[in-house]
Amino acid sequence: MHKISSAAIHQIARKREGRALARQDGSALRLIDGAAEDGPPPTISGLELSWRWAMIGIFVILALGVIYLMAHILIPLTLAVVVGLILGVAAEKLNDLGIPPLPTALLLATGFATGAFFAVAALSGPLMRLAAEAPDIVNATIERFAPLLGKLEWLHLDPRSLTAGSVTLDGLLDKAGSVLGMVTAGITPALIQVLIFFAALVLFLSGRVKLRRMLILAFPHRRQRLTTIRVMNAIDCALGYYFATASLVYGALGLVTTLIALAGDLGLPWMWGLFAFVSSFVPFLGVTVMTLALAAGGLLAHDTVLPGLMPALAFVSIHLVIENFVLPAIMGRRFEVNAFVIFTAIVFWSWMWGAAGAMLALPLSIIGMTIVDELRPGRKIQPALPG
Repeated sequence: MHKISSAAIHQIARKREGRALARQDGSALRLIDGAAEDGPPPTISGLELSWRWAMIGIFVILALGVIYLMAHILIPLTLAVVVGLILGVAAEKLNDLGIPPLPTALLLATGFATGAFFAVAALSGPLMRLAAEAPDIVNATIERFAPLLGKLEWLHLDPRSLTAGSVTLDGLLDKAGSVLGMVTAGITPALIQVLIFFAALVLFLSGRVKLRRMLILAFPHRRQRLTTIRVMNAIDCALGYYFATASLVYGALGLVTTLIALAGDLGLPWMWGLFAFVSSFVPFLGVTVMTLALAAGGLLAHDTVLPGLMPALAFVSIHLVIENFVLPAIMGRRFEVNAFVIFTAIVFWSWMWGAAGAMLALPLSIIGMTIVDELRPGRKIQPALPG
């Protein structure tokens, strides 16, 4: 009995040793596999890396070509999305009051279209009168600047070449026949683009909640959905807050510009104020065009140079104060926009889409920088799920 017990004990000990050896072998295999996985990544040859970058470059070139060729469709659609994002806060407020999404969308879109129509109608009359007085303005400008240019000998300009002949409206119309033909040919596409914009704005505002839900549910993981919610909320907040604040500040700038034009004896001072308000939404380019226009108008309205340049100098000074002190103090550093990025965006989108691209450069840049800022590594704030 004692021998049987000893044999059993030895057998149990051998089984335990076998299990221990098996565990050690398994651990060793796992360590080997882990070392293989944690080893250096597979090397990529220079030819394969060049091929990958070439494919990316070809894709970017093709995408830019498509954007350029589809400008007549993408411009009104992009403008509708941007305006819809700006009006999104107002749409939420109206929905909270119990107004259904479709009537809310129709109300906001109609209000925006009505405001744009009245602005164009208010400017059409002065612009037509300006076109009728264009010959006299051109002759007066030539007579004013011909003596000044004649004193600059290094330009090698003959004053008689600047003052020879007279400019008439018939002559301008004869020479501008091709321009008028281009304008006439562009009326129909412009009307189609206006209809596309209005329809897209109504549909975007009425279905923005469903569109947000669809984008959120397109991601399978909870963390990705939370990131999507955070990005969309940040875009709505950035666009709405920026343009609401800028509208108030630039509206005050328009009133000040009206007073400047009135004090400077410039015709139609309210038109100068409206131009200042609209042009301020196009950074760099807008203030440049407005300053040159004020300088030209002041020089035509006064006999001496210094009083003629005073309206332009006053406008530039006030605009610099607003852009460098007032807006940063109100919006804070969170909504500070990089000047180089905006300038590059204006140049790029102006090249792609013309004047419409210059207007869309700022909101598109704000959207892009907001997305990059929200997706930076290290952001830990996660929004609460709705409901």
